[in-house]
Amino acid sequence: MTPQLVLASQSPARLQVLRNAGIDPIVLVSGVDEDAIEAAMPGATPAELCLALARAKAEQVAREHSAGPDQIIVGCDSVLDVDGQAFSKPSSPQQARQRWQQMFDRSPILRTGHWVIYGDQAVGAVASTVVHMSRLTDDEMDAYLATGEPMQVAGGFTLDALGGAFVTGIEGDASNVIGISLPTLRRLLAGLGISWTSLWSPATAQHPSTAAG
Repeated sequence: MTPQLVLASQSPARLQVLRNAGIDPIVLVSGVDEDAIEAAMPGATPAELCLALARAKAEQVAREHSAGPDQIIVGCDSVLDVDGQAFSKPSSPQQARQRWQQMFDRSPILRTGHWVIYGDQAVGAVASTVVHMSRLTDDEMDAYLATGEPMQVAGGFTLDALGGAFVTGIEGDASNVIGISLPTLRRLLAGLGISWTSLWSPATAQHPSTAAG
């Protein structure tokens, strides 16, 4: 039986990245209390924190939904690493503004934890991408905050939506900045004996040139 990928995340951006790559996952959102996990790990590095959150999401979905032997549960969590401090979703527009001001003309690191459960096997990894941020004018900052987008994503910015104009460049995997690293996920799945192309939807397998169109 062909394995079915289950995305343990409510992020529409992660879902779209997978669909653009030819994979149409089932989405099952975990009820993990991210704030409680973060509070229980006061000395954790950003990489340790995002991996722990990704693992918690995947494990909770696996428990609550009794994952079948053909299901691959994938949990992800992203944080922005600014000098060793983890920035997740801002708690207020004021916090988002303060964080942006800290990032002006700097290059923080977007870290995404990935945790994969397949049967009785589990593997995890953190993908890291350097992001070069530009300096916003006051008017640009006000307008961007007014959209509400910074409140919905780790670090308070996006690459694939309104925030993309404020990113001058990246070093590493672009899909990781959006929320799920396709190369990292492919490598983890290969370690479990799962071929990436076996997860392609039938339409993708038949017409690969039109998968993203």
